Amino acid sequence: MRLDQKYKTLFNSYNLNTPLRIAHFLAQAEHESGLKPIAENLNYSSKVLFKVFKKYFPTIDDCLLYQRHPQLIANKVYANRMGNGNENSGEGWRYRGRGFFQITGKNNYLILSKDARIDCFNNPDLLLEEANALISALWYWNKHKLNDLADNDDLDAISDIINIGHSTIKEGDSNGYLHRKELLLKWKKLIK
Repeated sequence: MRLDQKYKTLFNSYNLNTPLRIAHFLAQAEHESGLKPIAENLNYSSKVLFKVFKKYFPTIDDCLLYQRHPQLIANKVYANRMGNGNENSGEGWRYRGRGFFQITGKNNYLILSKDARIDCFNNPDLLLEEANALISALWYWNKHKLNDLADNDDLDAISDIINIGHSTIKEGDSNGYLHRKELLLKWKKLIK
C-alpha cells in the first residue's frame, strides 16, 4: 500500500516518515476508532460501569443511577481532571473522547486548538471531521513522542500511552493489546 500524497505530506510533517512508524500509527488508529472519526459513546450498562469505572461507581447501586445515561457518565468519570470542571459543569461530556485517538479533556482540546489551529476547544465536534480527526491523532502521537517507541517496535508502551487504564472484554487483554498486535502485523505487511 502506498500513501496518498496528501497523507504522505501530512504524515511527514509529524515525522511519521518510515514504514514502521506509519504501521504503528495506523494500527493504533484502527484499533481505537476503526479509522473513522468517532465520539466516545459512554452508553454503558450498570454491569459494565461497575467493571470499567469501579473507581467512580464502587457499588452496583451507584451504577444503576447512571446506566444508559452517557452524558451523566461522562460528566462523572471526567469531572475534576484533565482541566474539566466538576460534574455539574458538563465539561466531561463536552470534552469527551473524539477523533481517531479519542482526544479527551478540556486541557487537551485547548492545547490541540492552539497547536493545530483547529478550534475544537469551542467546537469539539470539529474532531468528527476526517481531516481534523487525523490531525488530532497525529498531534497526540507527536506530543507523546511515539515515533521513538515505534522505532523500537514497542507496541506495549505505545498501547499504554494511547489508551491508559482501559481493558477489553478479552480476559487478560489489557488495552486491547492482542487486537493492536494483529493490526500492527497487518499494517507492517501493507506499508512499503
